[in-house]
Amino acid sequence: MGSFSPIHLLVLAVVAILLLGGGRFSNLMGDVAKGVKNFKKGMAEEDESHAKPAPRIEAQKSAEPAFDRDGERVRDDR
Repeated sequence: MGSFSPIHLLVLAVVAILLLGGGRFSNLMGDVAKGVKNFKKGMAEEDESHAKPAPRIEAQKSAEPAFDRDGERVRDDR
């Protein structure tokens, strides 16, 4: 008890077709197929983006100190 047999699923499918109508049901299934196709396409595009290496980011040059260790001014920012 509690499990659906193939007969139960068949009866539910027939009732769904009768309630929704044949045309509406086929349109619904077509929309589901388009969704699956777009999902697969999106997954393929994601795989392609991981295949190529990421561009390298160059580090910025470190700033030169304004004073040396003795406290003498090295550069003048004014």
